Amino acid sequence: MAAPTLDSSAKPQQITMAKAINAGLRAAMDADPKVLVMGEDVGKLGGVFRITDGLQKDFGEHRVLDTPLAESGIIGTAIGLAIRGYRPVCEIQFDGFIFPAFDQIVSQLAKLHYRSQGKLKMPIVVRVPFGGGIGSVEHHSESPESYFAHTAGLRVVSCSNPVDAYWMIQQAIDSDDPVLFFEPKRQYYSSKAELDTSITPQPLHTSRVLRSGAHATLASYGPSVKVCLDSAAAAAQDGIDLEVIDLRSLSPLDLDPVYASVRRTGHLVLVSESPGEASLNSEIVSRVSQECFYSLQAPVLRVNGFDTPYPPSKLEEDFLPDLDRVLHTVDRSLAW
Repeated sequence: MAAPTLDSSAKPQQITMAKAINAGLRAAMDADPKVLVMGEDVGKLGGVFRITDGLQKDFGEHRVLDTPLAESGIIGTAIGLAIRGYRPVCEIQFDGFIFPAFDQIVSQLAKLHYRSQGKLKMPIVVRVPFGGGIGSVEHHSESPESYFAHTAGLRVVSCSNPVDAYWMIQQAIDSDDPVLFFEPKRQYYSSKAELDTSITPQPLHTSRVLRSGAHATLASYGPSVKVCLDSAAAAAQDGIDLEVIDLRSLSPLDLDPVYASVRRTGHLVLVSESPGEASLNSEIVSRVSQECFYSLQAPVLRVNGFDTPYPPSKLEEDFLPDLDRVLHTVDRSLAW
């Protein structure tokens, strides 16, 4: 018998993102015996970030599988399981380790539903701890989301807080399409949020306005959302009112809240840790320029990681978008 999930009748509780994802996985596994968890060290160890802690003990080795160190094999095996009616949740231990599985994801996982004329569904979630800020090296601090947002046949989402993490992992598992689920690893234990399991969650593929503002719009996802919120709080002390939007869904994009915001503020700054060249932010710039051309009072500006491989840990704070870079870019936009 599995351990109980969070009690929906209890008072809202404070929870970290790590605990929220664990609880979301438990809820999904309780609800459907076809949900499996698989990956490197996800069983006995509970994952390197302890996200799957206790799941193998409670659900058994037949539902929480420790795999070999072979990402291509993990995804290939999950595809076979999905064909047989299972709903695998695959953990890629670190973002940079996903590339050995790239062929399976792009050539098989993304295409089988289309190739089979809808006869084969691919209800697979690929969990990817991503982003920097943990003092690690390349292959452990990447932001590869743009590769997958570009790939037709995949859904791509990223949570930025514990409450979204709890609901979004369950919604991703419920999807009959493959979902790349990007988790900001530096947010796993950085803070807690109040989780009320009795509410109706927001649909998976939607953006959300986190803070209303009148002077300029900040839009981001995953680990950079907190940077935007901190920047907005700092700007408010100088009388600058910034709106903050969490994109949440990277493919498909829900840009209607962004369009509505830009039509009011006239200014948009996009923030992401990924390199800026041919990035997801580039696509958003294009769409906003097309839809909101006559509302823009300045070009859409971006704050990205630099177009280099991820640097040594002692330089990562210079590489990652921070409050100073965001506020400097807001100032440039407002001064246009």
